[in-house]
Amino acid sequence: MPLIPGAEPMRHDGSQVGVLLCHGFTGSPQSLRPWALHLADAGYTVSLPLLPGHGTRWQDLEVTGWQDWYATVDRELRVLRDSCEQVFVGGLSMGGALALRLAARHGDAVSGVVVVNPACSFPRLEGYALPVVRHLVRSTKGIADDIAKEGSHELGYDRVPLRAAHSLRDLFRVACGELAQVTQPLLVLHSRTDHVVPPADSAHILASVSSEDVTETLLERSYHVATLDHDAERIFADSEGFISRIAAGKQARDRA
Repeated sequence: MPLIPGAEPMRHDGSQVGVLLCHGFTGSPQSLRPWALHLADAGYTVSLPLLPGHGTRWQDLEVTGWQDWYATVDRELRVLRDSCEQVFVGGLSMGGALALRLAARHGDAVSGVVVVNPACSFPRLEGYALPVVRHLVRSTKGIADDIAKEGSHELGYDRVPLRAAHSLRDLFRVACGELAQVTQPLLVLHSRTDHVVPPADSAHILASVSSEDVTETLLERSYHVATLDHDAERIFADSEGFISRIAAGKQARDRA
């Protein structure tokens, strides 16, 4: 199937500091492209892959699972490690869960983590029903476009395939079970009002990681897709400052 215009992946070759960005469930690189471009303009090497089943039609997502999505970002991380001295990982929503799992699994190969409205839980009632309902109903209404800023739009599916949603629930279970293995510096940016992911998810992540260098930023004017919302510039600036600080610190320690 052809890609939705604007959903294309992005790669920019820059400095020896690389950044891997992971988009959210049913979304596409479009939701993170302004962030990726900002980091590219700051001189970093940036990778923003398209996850399997995304950016085309929801039926394509139906036949993928979390192992496919994770394998893609895992492969991109390894590619960045081949060309960069330091690599940071970041993500929005489900992309935040993927980024945290990369940090947990790869240890010192990841220098730091930036997550925006990270997701790590599934609504209890829907979660209990999914194993049965996914065999009876193919899809439900979409979750894309939760944005406060007028005129801003997210390229995402208008339907959520329940088979893929069931796999998403499994991803959250796996990622949450590994949060204690996250030791890298961490920046968590989350919206006060989010109609997709509850604020409790960010609180749980902050309470569960083993990172000593942790920064929490509350986004007052944005909904879930904050990277396309009123607080986007703050996300871009804070993440650039975070990456610059951590990268410079490591370079200084290496020289010493």
